[in-house]
Amino acid sequence: MFFRSVSSLAACAMILPAQHALAQDGWTGEGAFSAGYTTGNTETRDLGLALKLDRELGLWTYSAEASADYGETDSVETQNRWFVAGEVDRQLGDRLFAFGRISYESDEFSGFDSRLFAGGGLGYTILESDQVNWSVQGGPGIKVDEVQETTTIVNGVPVTTPATTEESIAFVGNSEYSYAFNDAVSFSNGTDIIYASESTQIGNTSAVTASLTDRFSARFSFEVRHDTNPPPGFEATDTVTRASLVYTIGD
Repeated sequence: MFFRSVSSLAACAMILPAQHALAQDGWTGEGAFSAGYTTGNTETRDLGLALKLDRELGLWTYSAEASADYGETDSVETQNRWFVAGEVDRQLGDRLFAFGRISYESDEFSGFDSRLFAGGGLGYTILESDQVNWSVQGGPGIKVDEVQETTTIVNGVPVTTPATTEESIAFVGNSEYSYAFNDAVSFSNGTDIIYASESTQIGNTSAVTASLTDRFSARFSFEVRHDTNPPPGFEATDTVTRASLVYTIGD
């Protein structure tokens, strides 16, 4: 099962040879591949792929991102998550911009079959220079969660909670910060929040990236994903530590 998923993820990586065509069309961004293997009391294998693209056309910026993660522990699937998102920004001034965003997530081991958000709002670039960049954005939207059916044991008796669809008015907030120590090494921190009365998703990723060549970089990152109201039997917080090889597209 693991190696079939490896093949599927590897097939997705075929986007990298197409970077010349993407660059010629004005797209910039990066593709990242991460892998890990642990031995001891358990044998854990995990793979991850991620792609981020941006294209500027005058006052408009179009962005897209996608990621997929798969893992096994002792030959048992323990991670199967994928995420896609798209955003359109329109510059309103030197630092102020408006945005519209849609995202979709499927995580088999989170208690949610899928999570969808669509909305928009305003953003502001707080800092912008060769060394440091920091922008924030936020606004209202709609959140739709497809909650899995769950069964938990209460006082020795199995209790089943049926699958449900939760639709709610939500608010999205995002902060993106980066700091370049020099031409080769940089630090970044990104925070995403989708607030809703039923549950709030909070994600934070910190990363250190070091250039290896003009196109390739090595990255070490730590990600925290938290849900304020997970389904019964599921943990509220997940953490992911990754070592990645990053390929720069464009520029």
